[in-house]
Amino acid sequence: MTQSLKVGLAQIAPVWLDKASTLKKVEFTIEEAAAEGCDLVVFGEGLVPGYPFWLALTEGTDFDSKLQKEMHAHYARNSVDIEAGDLKGVCKLAQEKQIAIYLGVIERPMDRGGHSLYASLVYIDKEGSVQSVHRKLRPTYDERLTWSPGDGNGLQVHKLGPFTVGGLNCWENWMPMARAALYGQGENLHVAVWPGSVHNTEDITRFVARESRSYMISVSSLMRKEDFPPHTPHLEELLANAPEILANGGSCIAGPDGSWIVEPVANKEGLIMQTLDFDRVYEERQNFDPSGHYSRPDVLQLSVNTERQSVLKKH
Repeated sequence: MTQSLKVGLAQIAPVWLDKASTLKKVEFTIEEAAAEGCDLVVFGEGLVPGYPFWLALTEGTDFDSKLQKEMHAHYARNSVDIEAGDLKGVCKLAQEKQIAIYLGVIERPMDRGGHSLYASLVYIDKEGSVQSVHRKLRPTYDERLTWSPGDGNGLQVHKLGPFTVGGLNCWENWMPMARAALYGQGENLHVAVWPGSVHNTEDITRFVARESRSYMISVSSLMRKEDFPPHTPHLEELLANAPEILANGGSCIAGPDGSWIVEPVANKEGLIMQTLDFDRVYEERQNFDPSGHYSRPDVLQLSVNTERQSVLKKH
């Protein structure tokens, strides 16, 4: 069995808050990654249909604001309904091209009533099946005005070639117990997805790699003034308050010893590709393994509730 895996980091911008157009861009990038021989392609946090930048640009905490309500409604209309088949095209491509995918979406799930929104990281395997949907445990700062807190159901890992992959959204990667939940399942390729910007990825990517003795890949989106579509509600006000660059990328890869394999890439749209050698994991686990010989389960254990939360219990 091959001891390597080729990964593609899709540092792209959404067609902001336009689900259909952004999914077309995602599908084009999947085809590009597959043509380059990638086994896995990863997209940034909430890429479909985009990050809620309007909150910081338009006084998002203004209670009962008509602007905030209209922006949220537009966001909800363009969010991803997995049960309704919104990711059917992506899943079909994964199967056809034999490529695994981590995709950040804003999910509007029917098992929570079909109205609230969650920042979800979806893993699709090479057979085109959705294997996990991880809803962000704790939205950060102004995200809480539009995203809901998730649950532990998606804290799962997946076999991919010689690797065991797992992933977290944005600042979840700073949550020690969330990381430990994946380490304990044998994770050795950690995926972190971000809305964008080097300041998010330049420190933690190397830190998590060194802590876990795993490969750590951070994938960020881009967002520029030009990425606001003309049909965006309240576009004039958004553009008046927006900087030229809202998210500058910062996608990168660190090896199991914490050293850079690919340093953070800023202000460049496209695929960043690298082949990872699994033996490097074994080499670094010789001196430290957080869930193996350097753990003390007789002293410290983590309890994880992986039940999908719902207000209904059907009997």
